[in-house]
Amino acid sequence: MERRGVHNLVGGLVARLRGRRGGAAAGPAALTALDVGTEFAKALVVALEPSGAGVTAVVRGSGRQRQGLTHMQSGTVTDIEAVVANCRKALDEAEGQAGLQPRSAVIGIAGELVKGTTSSGIVRRYDPKLPLGEAELERIVTQVQGEALDDAERRIAWESGVERLDVRLVHAAIVEIKIDGYVVSNPIGFTGAQVELGVFNAFAPMVHLGALQSVAQRLGLELLGVIAEPYAVATCLDPGELGDAGAVFVDVGGGTTDVALVRQGGIAGTKMLALGGRAFTRGLAERFGLSFTRAELLKLAAAADELPESVPREALLGALGEDAAVWRRGVELMIGDLADGELLPARIYLCGGGAELPHIAEVLREDGWWRGLPFSRQPQVMALRPDDVIGLRDGTGVLGTQQDVTPMALANQALVLDARTGATERAMRQAVRSMSLAD
Repeated sequence: MERRGVHNLVGGLVARLRGRRGGAAAGPAALTALDVGTEFAKALVVALEPSGAGVTAVVRGSGRQRQGLTHMQSGTVTDIEAVVANCRKALDEAEGQAGLQPRSAVIGIAGELVKGTTSSGIVRRYDPKLPLGEAELERIVTQVQGEALDDAERRIAWESGVERLDVRLVHAAIVEIKIDGYVVSNPIGFTGAQVELGVFNAFAPMVHLGALQSVAQRLGLELLGVIAEPYAVATCLDPGELGDAGAVFVDVGGGTTDVALVRQGGIAGTKMLALGGRAFTRGLAERFGLSFTRAELLKLAAAADELPESVPREALLGALGEDAAVWRRGVELMIGDLADGELLPARIYLCGGGAELPHIAEVLREDGWWRGLPFSRQPQVMALRPDDVIGLRDGTGVLGTQQDVTPMALANQALVLDARTGATERAMRQAVRSMSLAD
């Protein structure tokens, strides 16, 4: 689907947010992007401000709070009370810096059991001569999504070992629409015998989704949406920059690594690996008999090339390199599954706090490992930065690291997804609403 102009999207969202805040007198329209990560809870306050070109989305406040070791596990909430408290501190910091207290928010979802994939569904129409209307489109979207949900339930149940796991659709986006084999951007009014939808879906266990909804409710936030974080990261660049070749996106968090594949202008799928920055810290703690806190400090010092002279430098860096090689083997499997035998784009974009450890980029730049995958040549590895994210401007001056990319990407998705008002977007929102909130 073609991406609409950023200013038009922001303008639509301004009207929505102003209405929720009680009118223009309440101050500038604003929203919150909340990234509830394993290592940090991160919050951004984004103000939608008039400008000469229309409306500009500006980050006015940023806050973060470290999570405790027992608060999150592999991207999932394990202690709601503690996570709420951590998010509250991050929000207070962001709101204090911005001088705004928005009540509308988007929240990111990730984790080992969050499954994202793009699948195609073909539906034959009863009357090919009848122009397709919104009601029929809604039925088609719901049917395709129902089939995708059945498949996701089977896969998540198999991986989790829980037979009757309650799985919900949390985020979806239409990637492509064809009528009788012809690509269309808006199917309303077309005639034809069959409709083919390419749809990206992110599914998660209800216990995981419900925990995040509880966090938002306890914080007094009205959810604009729950967004799959790997999807947000994979769609944060200008589509013209990616082109049809696409790229592989790797987001290294504290507890997980999210991998997303974009090709031919659309997201092909996402995979989550239960290895992140904490695995490197635990590796150091176990090898050298250190506390987790001390091992974390040494890992960060190694990333900044500031290890103290008293530390066995070569041994410590060697240990990080060994763990990075293990991590890469997991990423290889994820990329291979996403490739599904088709040619892979020769670009890898890295982001996330864990990606700031230089060993991560180094093992991906090594020759040899990629030859077992359908790359045509050695992939180029590049770091994603906050200023790469389309549609937003950093007004704080403090967002400069790779770990700031994900909350920025979530804020961008709030602008892009919520302000869309076309027939296909309405049909998709209705499908997500009915499938994620149904009893």
